[in-house]
Amino acid sequence: MIRARKVTGLAARGVALAAAFAAAAAPPYAAFAQQAEPQAAAPAPAGLSESVAAVVNDDIISTYDLGQRMRLLIATSGIQPTQQNIAQFQREALISLVDEHLQIQELRRQEREQKMSIVATREDIDEELAEMARNNNMSLEQFTASLAGQGIDVSTLREQIRAQVSWQRWIRGRYGSRLRIGEDQVKAVQQRQEAAASKPQYQISEVFIDANRVGGPDAALAGATQLVAQMQQGAPFPAVARQFSASATAANGGDAGWITAGEMPPEVEAALDQMRPGQLSRPIPVRDGVYIVFLRDKRSGASASIVSLKQAAVALPQTATEAQVAAASATLATLRGQVSGCGDIEAKAAKVNGVFAGDLGEAEIKDLAPAFRAAVETLQPGQVSAPIRTAAGLHVLAVCAKRSGGAEALSTEQIESRLFGQQLSMIARRYMRDLRTSATIETR
Repeated sequence: MIRARKVTGLAARGVALAAAFAAAAAPPYAAFAQQAEPQAAAPAPAGLSESVAAVVNDDIISTYDLGQRMRLLIATSGIQPTQQNIAQFQREALISLVDEHLQIQELRRQEREQKMSIVATREDIDEELAEMARNNNMSLEQFTASLAGQGIDVSTLREQIRAQVSWQRWIRGRYGSRLRIGEDQVKAVQQRQEAAASKPQYQISEVFIDANRVGGPDAALAGATQLVAQMQQGAPFPAVARQFSASATAANGGDAGWITAGEMPPEVEAALDQMRPGQLSRPIPVRDGVYIVFLRDKRSGASASIVSLKQAAVALPQTATEAQVAAASATLATLRGQVSGCGDIEAKAAKVNGVFAGDLGEAEIKDLAPAFRAAVETLQPGQVSAPIRTAAGLHVLAVCAKRSGGAEALSTEQIESRLFGQQLSMIARRYMRDLRTSATIETR
């Protein structure tokens, strides 16, 4: 699989890169579809001829530019083009091109006013392309040939990189030094963490479709519905997030990490409560757009008690005689006296006829069967229970570990970094909204 590198989250769409990602070198981009042999260029999308697709103030976007950006978007999203989704690709490609033209126009204006260089140079772009090639274990020539094999002129990628690099530098340079995260803001986050510590936490990836960017709530919902269908058919979530999400987490494939109550809109949290790890949500409308979330993992809050167990057992039906139960109890009692805990219970049990052993993994104590729960609550790590009768047989439990649920609280530095990224992202989105509002944009 060929991997490219995205320099700045959704800088090309007016969303600044979160501080956590911007501090490092440019993060991974999307994945180009792997081709064993270069394929012939795909035919131009139906209905497009070589003419004017849009005019952004005085800049022209040609249908060739649009077709090239569509090819790049298709290659990097992991979504197979169909008659049903080709219009969505065209719309997304045109929105991206319009935003990039607005950004470069604004940066050129700032260059004239401030008499300084802002827009990325050819050398800057060459460096980014070379890094993309290295990330794919290719030479620059091989990387360019791979693009050409998918009908993509490298110039369309160069123009995208130019806008992304330039916009990221401008946003961080102009606003990053002005942002101050106050002690009261950090304390407010810490208080919310403490209040939510007993609640479940979710590890999620997200796609956020900004209604203001795509033409309103209905368009956002329709686009999100198509993306969910494509991901259900195998399109990679990270690639889709990088290309379609208006969240700063798009730069990292939509990875939002672990979240707790209060960090996401109530509609999203309500959906997460009903999901299991490994599930993809349906589109979730919120006030300013639509979310798609993938629940990667879930863990209990800090008030939960988690135990790790192993067992040795003798199978006995409920109809077993008292003599059979007594014999099994004696066998397990003898075994219990020989083991020192989780470290050797399986090996020792394997030497006794009729006894099987296994790792039961982790569980919340409250979720254990009543007989197991009563025994485990009184045991410490390393201890082994007396034989326990269940409908399946007789068991002895070895407690490997006990811990409280939940995660360690974020440090002050981590909270400051997260707040910085969120505020910078909000500023950049507003900046782009104002540029769109004041621009003359004509699509044809």
